[in-house]
Amino acid sequence: MMEIPEGLGGKIFKGCGCVSIGIVLMFILVIVIGICYDDEETDEKKEEQKTEQVEKKDSVVVNAPLEGDPYKELDELIGLEQVKEEVRSLANFVKIQKQREAKGLKTPKMSFHLVFTGSPGTGKTTVARIVARIYKDLGVLKKGHLVETDRSGLVANYVGQTATKTNEIVDSALNGVLFIDEAYALVPTANKNNDYGQEAISTLLKRMEDDRDKLVVIVAGYTKEMNRFIDSNPGLKSRFNRYINFPDYTSGELCEIFNMYVKKNQYSLTPDAERYLKTRLDSAVRHKDRNFGNARYARNIFEKSIQRQANRLSKEKNPTAKQLSELTASDIREAFK
Repeated sequence: MMEIPEGLGGKIFKGCGCVSIGIVLMFILVIVIGICYDDEETDEKKEEQKTEQVEKKDSVVVNAPLEGDPYKELDELIGLEQVKEEVRSLANFVKIQKQREAKGLKTPKMSFHLVFTGSPGTGKTTVARIVARIYKDLGVLKKGHLVETDRSGLVANYVGQTATKTNEIVDSALNGVLFIDEAYALVPTANKNNDYGQEAISTLLKRMEDDRDKLVVIVAGYTKEMNRFIDSNPGLKSRFNRYINFPDYTSGELCEIFNMYVKKNQYSLTPDAERYLKTRLDSAVRHKDRNFGNARYARNIFEKSIQRQANRLSKEKNPTAKQLSELTASDIREAFK
């Protein structure tokens, strides 16, 4: 409480008391407002710091369980026929083993963990989400959500911190699927004594055993590198014995993916644009390297195409609905540049 200086009270109440009291009240009010403002500013700073921490947090994405029929989602994926067949075969096996178990029949020890091999942009994350939901529907998992991460989400920079970090990620994935993309990065090609990737692997293997009834792990990456990753640790070999390979998309499938984005976003292609798109995607597939983005490549071309269309139409005073919807060969050509 603010103390009033000695003698001030007597002076205030001599003469015009109302004015004096008003001045004192105003003085107190200014102090209170100042304190509140400081508190408010401190709260804002704390909120800003919290936001910065979230933005700087290592790559971890928590995907809620898919809604609807996961098998329908699987069937609607473009291409990936062999992948679809293998996922359905896995689901059938799990379903029958669950039925045998319910009737008291012997069931072989099942491993629900998976290795997805293939190039970037071939649908591995999408299929992992579908598998998580299928496992939920079959009673393997209670929630069926997917936690997506990579090396940066598991490995810390200092001794003793990696196990804690990995355990936190595993905790968030319990009753769902932990999807580790480019998992081979946990085992560097060069022998590095100060690398903590092995600590993350050891922690993960222990949790896979301790929480075997409520955790499924899917590791993904290039085929050759994933084989090296699995071979690096006997524990990985024993737990990951189901492999699903994701082939690169054909140029025709990339055209379908591009047109899916076109339709979904209420655009259309002129006949010339369709022909040019097919020619360029044919060429892109013929000359691709191992870093080719597949479906991501098609999506990027689509996004650049609508950007080029926007630049072209910005010169029009009042473009029609048809003009606003139509992508021309020139838009596609500029996008490929």
